[in-house]
Amino acid sequence: MNSPRSLAFSSLAPNADLQLATMAAGIAVVLLTGVVLAALCKRVRQPAVIGEILAGIALGPSLLGRLPGDLPHRLFPADVRPLLSAVSQVALMLFMFMIGWEFEKRLIRPHRGMAAAVSLGSVGLAFGLGVAVSTLLYPHHDRVAGHHVPFLTFATFMGAAMSVTAFPVLARILADNRITHTRVGSLALASAAVDDLLAWCMLAYVSALAASGGSRELLQVLSLSAVYVAAMFLLVRPALAWLVARLGARGQWRDLLVVLAAGTFLSGYATTWIGIHSIFGAFLFGIVMPREPAMQLAEHLRKPLDNVSTVLLPVFFIITGLGVDIAGLHTRQWLELAAILVVACGGKLLGAMVPARILGLGRLESRALGLLMNTRGLTELIILDTAVQLGILDGQMFTMMVVMALVTTALAGPLLPRAAVLMELTHVEVPVPGLAATAPRG
Repeated sequence: MNSPRSLAFSSLAPNADLQLATMAAGIAVVLLTGVVLAALCKRVRQPAVIGEILAGIALGPSLLGRLPGDLPHRLFPADVRPLLSAVSQVALMLFMFMIGWEFEKRLIRPHRGMAAAVSLGSVGLAFGLGVAVSTLLYPHHDRVAGHHVPFLTFATFMGAAMSVTAFPVLARILADNRITHTRVGSLALASAAVDDLLAWCMLAYVSALAASGGSRELLQVLSLSAVYVAAMFLLVRPALAWLVARLGARGQWRDLLVVLAAGTFLSGYATTWIGIHSIFGAFLFGIVMPREPAMQLAEHLRKPLDNVSTVLLPVFFIITGLGVDIAGLHTRQWLELAAILVVACGGKLLGAMVPARILGLGRLESRALGLLMNTRGLTELIILDTAVQLGILDGQMFTMMVVMALVTTALAGPLLPRAAVLMELTHVEVPVPGLAATAPRG
């Protein structure tokens, strides 16, 4: 005779099986839609990530939700969305580990003077303009899910979000236009690497600011974060170097891959416990990861992780798309979006072009550099998703910022070719050390 417990389990099991099957079917739809739209985007000189982001938006309320039958809720029911969100967070942590791993000091060294000037100029101006526009936006978006958002948190986040340059998608754009090894290409990569590092540091501060309940808690979070960073560089980095050398010499790459994934998740857990988002722990774990031996690591570790990212990251796009409702924007929000686009483009374009011109770069090369520094891609979406989880952005602000990320990333494709042709004619070859062949795509 079955016990009450076994009867209860048997009644729940079919429901759990159906949830998992529905989640798998939803992921399949996202993957296939992303493949189709990514292929279309490549035909019009856009990076594949644009198509994948558009796939997530198209399957949400912005497009599919406009059709009869409430299709987004049929494809992605409310009880399945937490499962999708969990999968997307795993994908994000692995992706952030790859982003941290791709950061190369050797990339910056040949251009450190000009890269520092361009990066500080673009980040500084974009951050300042982001804070300025937040004074106009804040009165209409100061409450999220019934709770008040402090102005300092909102303004600091807006400044950080405007400052981002997506290093991975920038690398893809340079490769697609065959200008990676030109002077402006290598300078853009070096400047974007510094930009990303500064932006993640600012966002980590915003995360601590949003999670803390007051100045004492904020100080505690920042102090624990400093201790954790020190431990990662002083203890974890040498331990990883020893582990990579030992397991690599034995050819135990599978074991090393498992250890790295586990380390990424544990580092994410540690930063969450401290009071900042898990993606920062994953990013820092990537920063302290050894880069040598480069060829073996690329073959046995980077490629498998990139393949996992290819399958799992589209889940993040649908989580993003379900929160985007472009049709729900009204006249005031469209005006706010216009202001956001002007500030986002103006901050990065002028902030990069002016220092480049002052330091001797040509007019057309400076313009191309500004366009490249204006790309935001998946990196911006990760920052926006973090802000939503921290309760900083409401639905309308999230929608407007996602549109801004798409537009600024898409601008480089149609506007860059003329500059690319000129740079190919001048044939300025500058080696780019440390740039991995398997850079993440976002």
